[in-house]
Order: sequence, then structure tokens, then C-alpha cells
Amino acid sequence: MPQHPLQISRKIEYGLRAMTFLASQPLERMVPFREIARRMDVPEDFLAKILKVLVSQKLVRSTRGAHGGYALSRPAREVTFLEVIEAVEGPVHVNVCQDTQHDGCKATGSCTMYGVWKLGQQRMLDVYRSTTLDRLAMTELRAPSETGSPAVTARA
Repeated sequence: MPQHPLQISRKIEYGLRAMTFLASQPLERMVPFREIARRMDVPEDFLAKILKVLVSQKLVRSTRGAHGGYALSRPAREVTFLEVIEAVEGPVHVNVCQDTQHDGCKATGSCTMYGVWKLGQQRMLDVYRSTTLDRLAMTELRAPSETGSPAVTARA
């Protein structure tokens, strides 16, 4: 089945899964790459590319070596859903007429749908902008030492 234009891409979904997992960990804990992939059921090769982008966008920090891995660059309460989406895929546009950086749509000035698309985009972005990773962190993803019991594997 072809992808619907308003459907969230796998790249965004996997980026948000990884960030949600990292938000569930203590900020100082460096999480191995393979642990993120396994626990969040994300293909390793795809996750590697996404994490590279998230590091370049300064949402995630990484270290190499035996105790290396990934962690959020700042507290989860300071990272929004929208920041992750835009870091991974770029600016969000519900419809081409909302894309002001490119030509958009030639009929925008006379289009009766423009206001609806604009309002829809504004409301969607408000939700994404007001949702922070700390609200998405799941207790079952926390490190075993933090909860006192073994961590449970996330279900996609």
C-alpha cells in the first residue's frame, strides 16, 4: 500500500522511538547503539543513520569506546517532539501551499482551502511543539538500577 501523504515516515517514527528511549534513561547514562535498536525494535542500519543526524543536530551526544553510546544532549523536558521531527526530516508542511521556503502553490492567494490547511498545520505544530520527551518517557524503559527491577523490552 502506498504511503499516505499525512502519514509519519519510518524515519521520524524510529527517531522518536530512539529519543523516547534515551529520555527514559538517566541523562549521564551512555546507551550502546545496539541496545537502543534492540529495545526499540529499530533496524540497526537505519538507526545508525538517524542517530548520526540527531548528533549533528545536537539533540543527542555520543562517545566511542567500551563505555560509549548515546545520550540526550539536554534534559528530556527541554526537547520537543517537533524538534526531533524537524531534525530528522526537516520542516513540517501539511500541504505544499504551507511551504514558504519553496514556491508553494501558485493558487494560494485565491484558494478557499488555504485557511483550512494553515489552521490544521498550526494546530498540529502546536501539539508537537508543546510535547516534550519527558512526557513520552516510559517507566518500563528505565535502566534496571533506576526502577529496582529488570527493564522490560518495549513493544512497538
